Amino acid sequence: MMPVRLRDFIEDRDGWLYAVSTYDNAGPVGCVLRYVPDEKGARIHASGQRYTKYDFEEAYDLVQRKKPHYAGLIHRVPRDDIVRVLKPDLEIGRIARDHPRVKKLLGIFRLPEGTVGCTGSLLCGLADESSDIDMVVYGKHWFTAQNLVERGIREGKIEGLSRDMWRRVYDKRKPEIPYDQFVLHEQRKWNRGQIDGTYFDILYTRSYDEIESAPSGRGIVLGKATIEARVNDASLAFDNPALYGIDHESVSRVLSFTHTYSGQALAGEIIEACGVLEQHGSERWLIVGTTREARGEYIVSKTLLGQ
Repeated sequence: MMPVRLRDFIEDRDGWLYAVSTYDNAGPVGCVLRYVPDEKGARIHASGQRYTKYDFEEAYDLVQRKKPHYAGLIHRVPRDDIVRVLKPDLEIGRIARDHPRVKKLLGIFRLPEGTVGCTGSLLCGLADESSDIDMVVYGKHWFTAQNLVERGIREGKIEGLSRDMWRRVYDKRKPEIPYDQFVLHEQRKWNRGQIDGTYFDILYTRSYDEIESAPSGRGIVLGKATIEARVNDASLAFDNPALYGIDHESVSRVLSFTHTYSGQALAGEIIEACGVLEQHGSERWLIVGTTREARGEYIVSKTLLGQ
């Protein structure tokens, strides 16, 4: 089997479904609980099994109570407890057959087989009328999809987000920056839109040959810091964690573990970033998103803001 990677889903022995949230999965798989079998659950699988969807706070509380050996900053499920792996790229054919809007998006993207998939509730067979579409695009093909989203919106094949939808996204993410600054950064990312009224986003995931170089593990915490620096490498700015190589006298990179600040700046721009400094070998990294809420932590492009 190919390695378990970011945006796959796994199922444990009790039928609990988890979203894989890291590339560092050689041992226990790093993930976050999303769905639990429940005879009163609102989500219904084609098999007839009902599930309850858990938000992050609820999921962490349930795991802490019921499976504390999985608990941590992310959940870690031992390999022996995993009974199934759901891969977005392998399941995309099934999903597209059942969901016309996904099929329509695939027609717009026209990417090579194996380079695009669909994660979230659609991957698990648990979507309802309110479900968004979480497309996954692998490696360099993500940038092709990004260009096609921009073109599709400009040509009217894809709907841009309405003011109400932008407000919904902002309220959901609860970022540490004002609404106007949030939208200004988001509008140029071209990683989200609507297809026949349904919201979708395109999520970057590394190709298999890129996984080994993904950052993993926590460093030595040095304390909170706010820095200003020029971005010299934004090629992995849409990854998870988002990675920005920077020119700075003491910090070599900024990493964001919250999707809010992925793609936040382009190469050559000046950023202001607030987070926690960690020592990794001979390097210092600034980490944004050290808690699930990322309270008090942010990245903004001062260049974009004209500052």
